[in-house]
Amino acid sequence: MSERTTASPGSSSPDTGPSAATGVEGAPVETVTFTLDGREVTARKGEMLIAAAERAGTFIPRFCYHPRMKSVGVCRMCLVEVSSPRGASLQPSCFIEAQAGASVVTDSDKVKKAQDGVLEFLLINHPLDCPVCDKGGECPLQDQTLAYGPGESRFVEEKRHFEKPIAISELVLLDRERCIQCSRCTRFADEVAGEAQIDFIGRAEALEVNTFPELPFTSYFSGNTVQICPVGALTAVPYRFAARPWDLDQVESTCTTCAVGCRVAVQSSSNRATRLLGIDADPVNHGWLCDKGRFAFEAVNAEDRLTEPLVRKDGALVPVSWYEALRAAASGLKAATSKDGAEAVGVIGGARLTNEGAYAWAKLAKGVLGTDSVDAQMGDGLPAEVALGLPRATIDQTAAADTVIVLAGDLREELPILFLRLRSAIVDRGLSLVELSPRATALTPYAEASLRYGPGGAVDLARAVVDDAAVAPAPADPDALVTARRLAGAGDVVVIVGRPSLAEDGVLVAEAAQVLARALPAARFLPALRRGNVHGALDMGMAPGLLPGRVTLDAGREWFAHAWGSVPAERGRDTAAMLAAAAAADEPADGPRLRALVVLGADPLTDFPDRRLAERALEGADFVVSVASSPGPVTERADVVLPAAEAHERPGTTTNIEGRISRLGQKLVSPGQSWPDWMIASELAMHLDGDLGLESVAAVWDEVERLAPAYRGISRAVLDSPGAADGVVAPVPTSGVSISRRAPAAPLDPIAFPGVESVERQGAPPRAGLAGTPTAGHAALSGAGSNAHDGDPVRPAVLAGPVDLAVPSVPPSDRYSMRLVAARSLYDLGEAVSAVPALAGLVGTAPLRVHPLDLDELGIPAGGSVRIRTASASAVLTAVADASLPRRAVAADFNVPLDQGTIADLIEVGAPVVELRMESP
Repeated sequence: MSERTTASPGSSSPDTGPSAATGVEGAPVETVTFTLDGREVTARKGEMLIAAAERAGTFIPRFCYHPRMKSVGVCRMCLVEVSSPRGASLQPSCFIEAQAGASVVTDSDKVKKAQDGVLEFLLINHPLDCPVCDKGGECPLQDQTLAYGPGESRFVEEKRHFEKPIAISELVLLDRERCIQCSRCTRFADEVAGEAQIDFIGRAEALEVNTFPELPFTSYFSGNTVQICPVGALTAVPYRFAARPWDLDQVESTCTTCAVGCRVAVQSSSNRATRLLGIDADPVNHGWLCDKGRFAFEAVNAEDRLTEPLVRKDGALVPVSWYEALRAAASGLKAATSKDGAEAVGVIGGARLTNEGAYAWAKLAKGVLGTDSVDAQMGDGLPAEVALGLPRATIDQTAAADTVIVLAGDLREELPILFLRLRSAIVDRGLSLVELSPRATALTPYAEASLRYGPGGAVDLARAVVDDAAVAPAPADPDALVTARRLAGAGDVVVIVGRPSLAEDGVLVAEAAQVLARALPAARFLPALRRGNVHGALDMGMAPGLLPGRVTLDAGREWFAHAWGSVPAERGRDTAAMLAAAAAADEPADGPRLRALVVLGADPLTDFPDRRLAERALEGADFVVSVASSPGPVTERADVVLPAAEAHERPGTTTNIEGRISRLGQKLVSPGQSWPDWMIASELAMHLDGDLGLESVAAVWDEVERLAPAYRGISRAVLDSPGAADGVVAPVPTSGVSISRRAPAAPLDPIAFPGVESVERQGAPPRAGLAGTPTAGHAALSGAGSNAHDGDPVRPAVLAGPVDLAVPSVPPSDRYSMRLVAARSLYDLGEAVSAVPALAGLVGTAPLRVHPLDLDELGIPAGGSVRIRTASASAVLTAVADASLPRRAVAADFNVPLDQGTIADLIEVGAPVVELRMESP
């Protein structure tokens, strides 16, 4: 695999980080000098010997030690000789700090005998089944036995035997006889995930790892225990017996299942993805992955992938050539614009595209078709100007802040690795958390102040937090409010803002965030929009009123009209308005009726909050083009279907929640005649009598860097440089600064994350930089000056600061109505789960959470069935008592099965909140 660092400044791990001489942002730190195998080395004060030795080039074998977890010293494989006043003694190097003046020996006869003995004891009961073990070929026990162990075994007695394997979850299998009791899995579950659902049971020879009888291993992060297991005791169901390491090759890439942007190694064999492994990217994921991100790759192997273009003829979709499909698509779009102008065409979706694909489609829509009705958000995000304009924080800055205010949904469900980073900062560093939400979340137990608000009350609660004179809406706890005001008014504050509920207008939450921004001018914001590359799509202009590079339509009109030839004259519609305009029987008040709809890798029928509106829109549109990789409800209704390459089948870049641009490595060849998204847009433009001027993915990025102000200076040379291995945060100063201040790159630790270094690297993004670019770990930003010529328009400024929003008025609630909170869950009916065999069975039936007093008032017992209804729809769910909810509010998960009906049938887009009645079924 590529050369990388395992940590950088700001790391939460005590044993990894920058060089011993520098700390966060290059600040000096206290160091100690000691002797290692006869030479003097320098370590940071408090650094463990095993980490200091590794940085100095001496590898000490280990099993239990992991740089991202606390040291426990249970395996004793890392014993070294350490001098003391009473002479040298064997001590575990993972459990003692480097001391000034100490003498440490790692290769003496005494150390070698100890290592030999430890391995001999581990092999007493360990089965010799390497040829059939999934860990064979990438097993730390196998490797270290060959390097440090005995040449033969003296043990002739019978080994332990257990039933094998046993399923400790839907995704993880346990072979107990292989376990060497290193405690990595149990410590990860407890320390990192905060879910001690797997632990040691029994004593002495009967000691084993297992789950509790009444507490199954349901963690969203269970796959990490498989990856960090140093033997084959824990194996993943999708990978078991699927391949051997020497049959695989891999690229380093970025997970796009959600918007965190975790770095991964994508491994495949015979053009089939076999597994994803987490890579320790210090600014982002620390090597961890959620199970959805780890196992969703199976969707790319689906047998029903779209492999050729389809055009509807005589009521049925039939395969055609690309030329015929593009001609049909262009003909339908031209017909729509000829009747009612450019705004009769709308483009929905784009969060699943690469940055290059999003830019190409934005240029096609706004520069060729002339429509500004483009939206990558599916009605479940925030106004794009707010998400892009508020001062941005990075994940590291968020974890290092004094106080974090969370005004978002349940981060464990929506952005799981961000949840882990926050939890680590709270538990290990003492970060103060203030939670503003309509219901309890996974972060509630860690919050110093957790304030509730009823649907529609976010703005009033935010105002009460920053204004002592403001009155907090019920049911905010007065004591918690005092704590929240104290924490918000002191120190470094970061606000995480997302969409807590799909059943209320997103403008309400956006305005609440802006209330905090105006009152806390030094605060920074981390947008918690969940879709894979939604931030990159918005950056590329895939939102009404925006152009590429975080520029408003008005501010960038002259600049992009000069580059593209033309841009839309007026702001277009968002997804909700587009669907309403397509569904309208008569001419809408906000412009022409939407006659043609282009859907980019999205499914409004299952993912848009108002399903009935989405159905009416697809039925009402005269012409529908679906750009997709797999068949679905939208492709069944489309007039033209264009097959697109999927994740891991296309190169490019993606942008995460913090604005970090990272590389996507292509590992697979897309099936049949599938094309990457940018190429589809480019070829379609030709049939629309336009020319995007984009002939390769590299050419697309070159144009993005040249035209998009927020991406100015982030050239391909910069992204390819070693200092940008973990990505580059945009925007960056154009005066020329170093991308990274980290120490020289070190190899990934093959013991900490087995399986990455064991597989041959093929086709990965280049790491040595392009010809003539810096390669010593630092990359100078390109474009320090300007390429503008006399007479060219002035480059527009990047959007910044709060904006004026049309905040809807929330009507008072009557005593008979309830208000709905519709939240996201990790496992839902979306394609990333339903198309994956390993994950599809994890989608459960959603209950309805109700305050117990509201249940008592209606005489409905907890666990009984309840009907919720609006004027036009109803649903039946199982009632669950939840005292964390405000009175007169009910909560249910969106896009998951119910006993009867769907939550999306109850939501009516356009209303500030959803009022409903609750009754016995």
